[in-house]
Amino acid sequence: MRKKVTVVGAGNVGATTAQRLFERNYMDVVLVDVVEDMPQGKALDIAESGPILGIDASITGSNGYEESADSDVVVVTAGIARKPGMSRDDLLFTNMKIVGSVVEQVVKHSPECVLMVVSNPLDAMVQHAYGVSKLPKSHVVGMAGVLDTARFRTFLAQELGVSVRDVQAYVLGGHGDQMVPLTRHTTVGGVSIAELLSPDALERVIKRTKGGGGEIVALLKTGSAFYAPSAAIAEMVDAVLLDQKRQLPCAALLEGEYGISGIFMGVPVILGAGGVEKIVELKLTDAERTTLAASADGVRELVEVMANAPAS
Repeated sequence: MRKKVTVVGAGNVGATTAQRLFERNYMDVVLVDVVEDMPQGKALDIAESGPILGIDASITGSNGYEESADSDVVVVTAGIARKPGMSRDDLLFTNMKIVGSVVEQVVKHSPECVLMVVSNPLDAMVQHAYGVSKLPKSHVVGMAGVLDTARFRTFLAQELGVSVRDVQAYVLGGHGDQMVPLTRHTTVGGVSIAELLSPDALERVIKRTKGGGGEIVALLKTGSAFYAPSAAIAEMVDAVLLDQKRQLPCAALLEGEYGISGIFMGVPVILGAGGVEKIVELKLTDAERTTLAASADGVRELVEVMANAPAS
């Protein structure tokens, strides 16, 4: 039987994700959005590329959740971007309501799914989704580390003039200014990055990585990144549906790992058919642990704000 994936949110990230998954040709895709006829139109457009690309998978657009029933994976991209005059807390509370409502519906129709959250602020939204869904912790995961690491690898490859395929790296922590690139674990063709880049050059790349999303927003002026995020989501979906046991940086629930408990944050995990099958604990220096703990404090602050959200 062909696998089934639902993508909730048919904006740029969701629609591009649906396209990438459809083009894998081993799963059927459902694209859900509240905007009348929009997901249906985008799904039809993608479906009509099938004969050209030689793809037999199906893709369906819907304004409801019945078509999503029995999905193996559900990807949540729904939410709004921060608007002028909107405070961080306003954004947080608005997307809490959206993500919470979505998760209630998808879990009702797909109670055994692996839930992948992409909505921002990422670490807080995956935490909220976990609480609402009542799914096992292994079945709730956030996409951020794969994207942040891809940006880090891209900028390093550009700086060094090498293939991105030869750059190996990890970016952990919260998705934002407090992300933690692990430079000690960063290599190019097996050679430590410290032997290839000066400290100043490396710091410049790290700074650009932390502001990677903002750089794209500034260039686009009326939107945010979606090509790289959708590619990151597709890689995670492959890892689950094909049981690849990939070691990828994802937002997972920590219960003592890295000295952190009770929050979702980006760490290396083994991602397979069981969702987050294992959290991989890398040996960190005292300085790296301190930086990661500071990132965790930033995530915990958002979680505490959510706990005090005004009643709707």
